[in-house]
Amino acid sequence: MKKIAYYLVVVTLCATMQTNAQSFNARPGGTQKPVLHGSHWMAITGKPLAATAGAMTFQKGGNAVDAACAMLAATCTMWDVLSWGGETQALIYNPKTGKVIGINALGVAPTGATPEFFKGKGMNYPPEYGPLAAVTPGTPGGLCTMLAEYGTMSLKDVLAPAMTLAEGYPIEAQTANSMERGKDRIKEWPYSKAVFLPHLGQEREAPAAGEIFRQADLLETLKKMVDAEQQALKKGKTRKEAIYAAYDRFYKGDIAKEFVRGAQEQGGLITTNDLANWKVKTEEPLKVNYKGIDVYKLSQWTQGPALLQSLNILENFDLKAMGFNSTRYIHTLYQTMNLAFADRDFYYGDPAVAPEEPIQGLLSKAYAKERAKSIRWDKNDAKAGPGDPYPFEGKINPYQDYLKQWGQANLNKPVSPLDDRYLEQFLLGTTSVEAADKEGWVVSITPSGGWLPACIAGKTGVGMSQRMQSFVTDPKLNPFNVVAPGKQPRVTLTPTMALKDGKPYLSFAVQGGDSQDQNLLQFFLNVVEFGMNVQEAAEAPNINTYQMYLSLGGEDRKPKPGAILLQSATPEFTRKELFEMGYKLSFDDRTSGPINAIYIDWTHGSFWGGSSNHGEDYGIGW
Repeated sequence: MKKIAYYLVVVTLCATMQTNAQSFNARPGGTQKPVLHGSHWMAITGKPLAATAGAMTFQKGGNAVDAACAMLAATCTMWDVLSWGGETQALIYNPKTGKVIGINALGVAPTGATPEFFKGKGMNYPPEYGPLAAVTPGTPGGLCTMLAEYGTMSLKDVLAPAMTLAEGYPIEAQTANSMERGKDRIKEWPYSKAVFLPHLGQEREAPAAGEIFRQADLLETLKKMVDAEQQALKKGKTRKEAIYAAYDRFYKGDIAKEFVRGAQEQGGLITTNDLANWKVKTEEPLKVNYKGIDVYKLSQWTQGPALLQSLNILENFDLKAMGFNSTRYIHTLYQTMNLAFADRDFYYGDPAVAPEEPIQGLLSKAYAKERAKSIRWDKNDAKAGPGDPYPFEGKINPYQDYLKQWGQANLNKPVSPLDDRYLEQFLLGTTSVEAADKEGWVVSITPSGGWLPACIAGKTGVGMSQRMQSFVTDPKLNPFNVVAPGKQPRVTLTPTMALKDGKPYLSFAVQGGDSQDQNLLQFFLNVVEFGMNVQEAAEAPNINTYQMYLSLGGEDRKPKPGAILLQSATPEFTRKELFEMGYKLSFDDRTSGPINAIYIDWTHGSFWGGSSNHGEDYGIGW
């Protein structure tokens, strides 16, 4: 009887999934959250209180850059899977010039961070946590630079919501529970323990949901930055010069000295010279044109070009005719992303440090056409690896031997299971910030670093980055991303912006480690190919490929050929066809991180905001 009952349950569930899934195959029907509308401004980010900080800034007369900076400061203060010691990556559309600007506020490896140093400690990669995982902090400099160059308000006004939060706010369950789960590691670091575990010795040592969470040291650090600005203004400095005075106090003044002292006390490598010599970079982003739409990403120090490469490959196929999330469509996406991410894994790195990445070849339409021809249509290609973009720049690839070894190393080693530990590393989150205003400013930010459990540097209240782990120590894996002092690691963080007819069209970003540009690629196609609005596109089911090297995590980062994540409502016939093509299927109700997006509706002179139904992300429009 039990076997019969079990069989009936399974049949019923499969039938239900097939029935429910029909709308997914055509296109998603309805959304769990409404579309946001506004005609004056739009503010979206990872926490409701932080979105409120953006709204408050807009109401004070700030532009989208001011509001984005206020949201960035608030999310860092609320430890929304990041901290003030992390890194900030942004795209800004400047309506005065009609250009998209890239902000590179990623820190660099400190003095002494070499492959030999980490291998001497028995590590094949820099560690996941602690002082040795830290690159120099980038977010304070990134925020000050964006505000000084493109904002309108003072640092004092923009940091006011964050400073109120640092004084004390009712902490939400997600963050409080992260502190409790990570308390064993937090106890290794005295300054972190003092902040995150106010109830030491009790059964629950972290704050409880709704408890007022206070950060006196961080508040003092923010006050020092504001004081530096205000003192500069009193001396007759301009708004911009005064903001950079705050920048200098963080990186060259007493804040820097305490940060370095606290980091080194706990075993870190960062020096005062490392902080003083680091600079924010304003750069021209990369772009490709997809069916008349210019899509912008930050350059190869991020994984962003993988989305651009994917669009170049997919342009060779009629995706709409395949049908949304049909077997053919899923297979095409999976194979395309495998090719683009294999190139990411081998060719991406810091463009300011030799060797020079072949980015022009990687983004050429001719190279994409050759990659498209290599796709197998009968089954998954477990051997898909990096291509050779050098001939498309008129050059000879100097790393052909590495390429051959890369493929063999991948195939000859056993593949570990798709367990909770792997998925945590694959999906490790951060937050995103989206803002737009009626004057035409549009901002997309994917900040990160210093997530819980974080190591706080001394009495600054600032959690240190953990981004060093994204380096490799073996050039055979990626000759462009080998750890070295003063070098930036290749990061997963990847804001996106699209322009149509020379005007802002879409601004979007997502959290989620190696899944980010997979999710964003599908979001973009949902809008452009399948006519979804931004909320439908944010909630629509994604697929994820795991056939790539992890950018974060422990020692085992090898690709998992054929492993795929599908939405739970995927029809049985699609599952069967994919299984027969060599895919290893896994399922979840939510198949992407929280996507946040703004669509600029030029026909009606308004904004459409989308904020995913997954997580605490929240938006406010007016």
